[in-house]
Amino acid sequence: MVVQRAAPVKGRPRPAWLRRFARNGAGMLGLVGVVLVLVMAFGAPLLAPHDPARQYFDGLTLEGDPLPPSRQFPLGTDWVGRDLAARTMKGMWLSIRIGALTALVSTAVSVLFAVLATAGSRWLDRIVSWLVDATIGLPQIVLAILIAFAVGGGTRGVVLAVGLTLWPPLTRLLRAEILKLKEEPFVAMSRAQGHGSAWVIRHHLLPALTPHILVGLAIMFPHAILHESTLTFLGFGIEPTTPSLGIILAEGMRYLSNGQWWAVLGPIAVLVTLATVLDACGDLLRSLLAPVSRHQ
Repeated sequence: MVVQRAAPVKGRPRPAWLRRFARNGAGMLGLVGVVLVLVMAFGAPLLAPHDPARQYFDGLTLEGDPLPPSRQFPLGTDWVGRDLAARTMKGMWLSIRIGALTALVSTAVSVLFAVLATAGSRWLDRIVSWLVDATIGLPQIVLAILIAFAVGGGTRGVVLAVGLTLWPPLTRLLRAEILKLKEEPFVAMSRAQGHGSAWVIRHHLLPALTPHILVGLAIMFPHAILHESTLTFLGFGIEPTTPSLGIILAEGMRYLSNGQWWAVLGPIAVLVTLATVLDACGDLLRSLLAPVSRHQ
């Protein structure tokens, strides 16, 4: 008599999103990087105990020159003896907040224009398409400068300038997705049951577009931070008295020719790190929520 062995019981398969998460090594590293950046931003008073606005008498040499990086001042000091490490961390936290607000504004504009283009009449779709093409055709930084100058600069000017220039690509993507969703059978059934366009948008289209909206928000976040720093560096952004990355970079560029390389080291390193880790997180989120759009 031959005794057959029982087949081994396989464990429950992992969900598809978890398998995609495990395969995206760059996205996982980016997620870890974002967590570390947030810890540094929230823990800025502990990591850099010096006041970013205070002028330290021991922060300058006897000749009145800034100090290079040292144990007391890890990123050195600026031309008036302020701690560049404390100012850089303060500027990083400010850039993260402004970047998040700007990305939210741009995403809201994208969703609004995409819905208007697909739910309105044909002439409204043409107007939105023309605005998308016109905005993409213009130099983005020039358009942002004009908007920031028109509204008077400052934090409000930066948010409006960047938020009103980053929306076209996401609008074009959402418009195409809505047009495809309107051909689905469940949308036709809802219309046959007497539901209007507003009901269909709220109960069918917006829930289906949520992954694309979240991915677009995550992708626009690093671009918003870079554009905010660029506007501030050019003098059309945040007030000069505020320790932002653009202000620190603009001040440091004046002394770079004198060999004071540490004056721009902090903001450049932070901007490169933020752009890299946030872009990796956006790619990770895209692979988890909208894996099909990743190849579009």
